[in-house]
Amino acid sequence: MSQVSQLSPELARGLLQMARALLVAVRNWTLYPPEHPTVTASVERFGAAVRDSTLGAAFAIGVTPETLMVEGTAADAAATGIAEAAAMLHDRDILTVTFVGIIPPETIHAFLRLLTLDPAERRRAGGPARLWARQGHDAIAIEQVDYEKVLAREEGEVAEPARRDDLWRSIVLSIAGGHKAIFDERAQERLLAIAHSPGDIGDLATAVAAPKCTVDGSPMITSQAATVLAAFRHLTSIVSVMSPDRLPEVMSHMATAATQLDPHVIMQVMQSSDDPGTVPVVAGMAAAFDDVKVAQLLATALALDGQASDRLATIFNTIAPDEERKRRVLTLTRTMLSETDFGKSGQFQVLWASTEELLVAYNDKAYVSETYRNSLDGIGDRAERMAAADLPAELAEWMESLGQSSVRVLSVQMLIDLFTLEQDPGRADEMATDMSALAEDLLMSGAYDDALTVTTALRTRAKAPTAIGKDACRQALDQLGESMAMRESVALIGDVDEENWNAMKAVIASIGVSSVEALKSVVIVEEDTVTTARAESVIVGFGQRAVMRLASLVNDPRWFVQRRGARILGRIATADAVPLLQPLLRQSDPRVARAAVSALGVIQDPAAARAIHTVLRAATGDVRRAVTEALVAEKDPRVVPMLVQILRDSQPLGKDHDVVIETIDALGTVGTDGSVAILVDMARRTRFFGGRKLRALKEHSVEALARVGTVKSAAALQEAATTGDGTLKKLASQRAKG
Repeated sequence: MSQVSQLSPELARGLLQMARALLVAVRNWTLYPPEHPTVTASVERFGAAVRDSTLGAAFAIGVTPETLMVEGTAADAAATGIAEAAAMLHDRDILTVTFVGIIPPETIHAFLRLLTLDPAERRRAGGPARLWARQGHDAIAIEQVDYEKVLAREEGEVAEPARRDDLWRSIVLSIAGGHKAIFDERAQERLLAIAHSPGDIGDLATAVAAPKCTVDGSPMITSQAATVLAAFRHLTSIVSVMSPDRLPEVMSHMATAATQLDPHVIMQVMQSSDDPGTVPVVAGMAAAFDDVKVAQLLATALALDGQASDRLATIFNTIAPDEERKRRVLTLTRTMLSETDFGKSGQFQVLWASTEELLVAYNDKAYVSETYRNSLDGIGDRAERMAAADLPAELAEWMESLGQSSVRVLSVQMLIDLFTLEQDPGRADEMATDMSALAEDLLMSGAYDDALTVTTALRTRAKAPTAIGKDACRQALDQLGESMAMRESVALIGDVDEENWNAMKAVIASIGVSSVEALKSVVIVEEDTVTTARAESVIVGFGQRAVMRLASLVNDPRWFVQRRGARILGRIATADAVPLLQPLLRQSDPRVARAAVSALGVIQDPAAARAIHTVLRAATGDVRRAVTEALVAEKDPRVVPMLVQILRDSQPLGKDHDVVIETIDALGTVGTDGSVAILVDMARRTRFFGGRKLRALKEHSVEALARVGTVKSAAALQEAATTGDGTLKKLASQRAKG
């Protein structure tokens, strides 16, 4: 299940809009000249996204290989655009980008120019930050990777890796981001070095936990503990692979480091459970705590809180379960506290007596009533008596009501009812996130009907104009559509029966167009399968809204993925697809070019006709013939308006003569009444000294009219034989007789 970002919904939404606008602007900058209207529109859109997010103030974005960060908090990398923008900026050696005030268009132009420079040229010039500083645009500030340190490490000039360098920052950002971090070889070596030093482990834990605070600076203990535990798990995972014999030593180092951290965080860590199949970090640390370390943890916690708590007693009982060790540790703890101001206070003796009683004789008596305890003690006898007695007739129905399916349905309905009744905006936003997480679990378990119930409730509230939490519901649906649960569910669509597929389609339709991100993952294959057919049909069903989400397919370096993207865009057939299809016309692979031509041929928009016309004018011989053949291969009548438009925009007896002749032949192949009027117009063209070009124009037009073979074309041919000029009468009469 994807982890939800801890950014506020407004900030997360603004950052996502900026990331998407930046990607579109960079892509358009590479496809069109700066003065092109498409570039102008994308620059304005990016400027507006920055303005809406920053509100005129300074706004800094951190960059990691996987995600973007704001003030140390990672955005959700599963959201479309965040991970892609992070990878793009990281590839340009950028660590942070800061936007200051309103960004002028000329500054955005310079920024896009910088991002699209050749990588070798950018590095030779000293990197993006130095290049940018020389340009003097103050509205954007850039911090880059320290090239000198990188080159020094690569050339072996530094014997020991710098402890707080860019690599350290990258590791901290990746772990603090909360997403599954993938470390390269250098990062793994650094983690291995950190694991052998208790001080470095403590520094790493402090650094990754530091951003997990509320707006007023108060620590979020649960989030900090989860992040610290993630850091410990990364360390033990690396050590278990690269140096497994030192794992006990590393556990001891982590226990030592834990005594220097916030005891409340460590107590939360020790209450966590170990993931099956991984190195047991919590259990390993508990075993590595010697008497002194346990005493240090207790002393710090007692000095901070001024008293023992049931939670501290639970942790103490886990680490030191036997009576003798408890007494031994408490003696050490009292000795340590006696040297502190807390230990020297007058109330310490009174507090210590109650503390010692709670920690040594901890039990659940205060929480379990005597009646309930007696009931638990006698449960075995009652079970034996029931086994020997006659069972009630309703037992089967009772047991079914306790089954997994019934409990799940009840849980879903209860959560939806609570969500419907919730009127507090903050709580409604939290519940929207909870419902998204529930929907992910339901998808993973194959409970599509229940998942549909949850997503329908979210969509209903997202569409209500005045509903509380509507934005959070929309965001929850977007995250669900792009989640790992959705990707894994979509991967199975070729294996499920028709009933389950219909249920899945209903869930996808309820979630919305963000599901396209998951559906794309199963269509990037060369062969056509049941899976690709089902996925394509759903993507096409989203229509125009899905077009821009298919950009990653047409930009993919693999020819079969590009072809798939062209095919889907052709099935959607909206004008928005033209800019994505145009670059494919220039591909060297004829399979991709043919698919792009076919897709453009069915788009009823002048831009599509102009794109084909441009290709036909530039191509010669076999290439041009291949383009026209691709247009008419399926004899789809939707290509006729495009072919007609090409003829109208051409010079039949001038430079476009060859293009016109092949286009006329193509209209004859498609064979619809929609082509009759333009063919008659071409056949009736006259010019003094027209020569061979004029005769060829008339011959091919007459031949095409005959091949159309409809009543309307036959009538037009007959009329040409009667009322046309001398050459046309002769050609039409011969064709009618032949």
